[in-house]
Amino acid sequence: MNAIKKPVNIVNVTYAQTKASVNTDKLGMREMQQRVFAQRDAQHLLVKAPPASGKSRALMFVALDKLYNQDRKKVIVAVPERSIGASFASTSLTKFGFWADWEIKDEHNLCDAGSSAGKVDAFIDFLGGTDATLVCTHATLRFAFEKLAPEAFNGTVLAIDEFHHVSADTESSKLGALLRDVMNGSDAHIVAMTGSYFRGDSVPVLSPEDEAKFTPVTFNYYDQLNGYEHLRSLGIGHHFYQGRYTDAIGEVLDLDKKTIVHIPNVNSGESTKDKLEEVGYILDVLGHVEGEADPETGIITVRRKDNGELLRVADLVDDTDLKKRGDTLHYLAHTASKDGDAVDIIIALGMAKEGFDWPFAEHALTVGYRASLTEVIQIIGRVTRDCEGKSHAQFTNLIAEPDASQGEVKVSVNNMLKAITASLLMEQVLAQNFQFKTKKFDGDDAKKPGELKIKGFKEPSTARVKQIVETDLNDLKATILQDDTFAKAAAGSVDPETTNKVLIPKIIREKYPDLTDAEVDEVRQQVVVDSVIKTGEVREVGDKRFIKLAEKFVNIDELSINLIDSVNPFQRAFEVMSKSVTPSVLKIIQDQIAATRIEFTEEEALALFPKIQNWVKVNGRRPDLRAEDPNEKHLATALLFLQKLKQRREAEKRATEMAADA
Repeated sequence: MNAIKKPVNIVNVTYAQTKASVNTDKLGMREMQQRVFAQRDAQHLLVKAPPASGKSRALMFVALDKLYNQDRKKVIVAVPERSIGASFASTSLTKFGFWADWEIKDEHNLCDAGSSAGKVDAFIDFLGGTDATLVCTHATLRFAFEKLAPEAFNGTVLAIDEFHHVSADTESSKLGALLRDVMNGSDAHIVAMTGSYFRGDSVPVLSPEDEAKFTPVTFNYYDQLNGYEHLRSLGIGHHFYQGRYTDAIGEVLDLDKKTIVHIPNVNSGESTKDKLEEVGYILDVLGHVEGEADPETGIITVRRKDNGELLRVADLVDDTDLKKRGDTLHYLAHTASKDGDAVDIIIALGMAKEGFDWPFAEHALTVGYRASLTEVIQIIGRVTRDCEGKSHAQFTNLIAEPDASQGEVKVSVNNMLKAITASLLMEQVLAQNFQFKTKKFDGDDAKKPGELKIKGFKEPSTARVKQIVETDLNDLKATILQDDTFAKAAAGSVDPETTNKVLIPKIIREKYPDLTDAEVDEVRQQVVVDSVIKTGEVREVGDKRFIKLAEKFVNIDELSINLIDSVNPFQRAFEVMSKSVTPSVLKIIQDQIAATRIEFTEEEALALFPKIQNWVKVNGRRPDLRAEDPNEKHLATALLFLQKLKQRREAEKRATEMAADA
């Protein structure tokens, strides 16, 4: 058993429990729902809000207003899978103060049993009938659209839940192509909702020109979690193991916590290739299985090894008996979601992520690297629901350590880096939000809570930059952190100024090609400042606040953009990781990063030239390609690139001159 027994969480966030996000107004709306309802007149509405914030009910409020007051005739709600359809079942809203109820007739709940293709006729009949509301899956919507013209959606409200399933790549995403056709070929109102606006494949959800048509409403994770009544803290950590994960999982399972265990995909390196046997191993770790599973619910009873108490375990991995699994899912949805004693541990593979509602869940233990940021966020969302008796939520990622004796060292190191960067993103998403302003003179200090003033900081000068800062900052950070080059830079293989002034602007330009150079720099400063401040440790001494940057504490009132640009905003997480693995494993990781050649653009290499000159001046020699120091090696690589570039330019110049002479 080689798992580290007491590793440090990369993320620890404590919240104020203000109850603001769970209290309701006179119409029965929570804070997030009020924000969405305020934009109810928008034809295209994009709602970005975390799991459990009340997006489904927000849609009900808006849709009913569009039916009663905006001359819309029908509302179609499309969800990614049948189980999520329950979130849009008939709901009494009038008893909480609203002026109408949400009603879905049984024949218009197309999320019940049966094939998606077989429900197309019911969908088409609904469009021609008199009833107003329908719920279906994304698949049913796609199949129906194949038989319909875009104008068939005139007069409708089309609501797409879990909107990150859409993709701007209309060749691979039929849902994305459908959405574009409906927007261009009908007067439909669109309400798009998502709890995680990051696609695992880094393809944008919408093209910039399509996204510009939407009115965004953003309710961030900090707003949500800070406004809870019961949940006070959240931790995100990585635990590393060697060998088989089934031998290490017992060291990170806390049997006193309600836990969802996600085992690895059978095609992944962490899998033993026998998913049913893996469930058996986990049950053995828990204790002794008491007889057969319950014939009505499929729940397995296990007597704990340590104290003899009984655990109720739901197995969602075994798909050899679909009726049995269906019974278990029904039990979880209708009993376990309301009764805290109904189940203690859920073992799942592809299920119990998106839209899964088990409010009592305290610990999400995920085995193996997850390529999709969306998947990580959805899993964390399973444990961040507010629930009486739950004060702390924990996400743990159990990851294989790189082993120099194995051939897949590069893959395992990359997986570790990407897992860490996923945690970095969550740290950014979950931390308090600040508003940054330019500090114009000494004594021009921040007056409002959550406001910071910074010397040399460029505030947004255009509406486009303001929109990116207000609604897209986390999405942009996700794009940056998913970039392979950036992951290595964040791990310390590139100096901070190159990371902040070259790599980040390059990614911003690729994501927002419409921005001017001045706008790119404004967005860049916002990303860097926001990231550094959110990962910095803050201490109060008397009436002054100090933030730890690059191993020293700086008075917050004396912050400057030049100081912040000299800091790697993501270095701390890798320092935490380095303390959680053995020195030999850390050397494997560092060697692999150093051995990975980072391709330069001319712009990046030229930006490094002043640093190369300074390095030569200080050290009295040129940087060496064979140096062990990754920063020296990086400068040497840039110098070699510039030398080759100069030689090529001179050769081209001579060739041009010779051609002219001839």
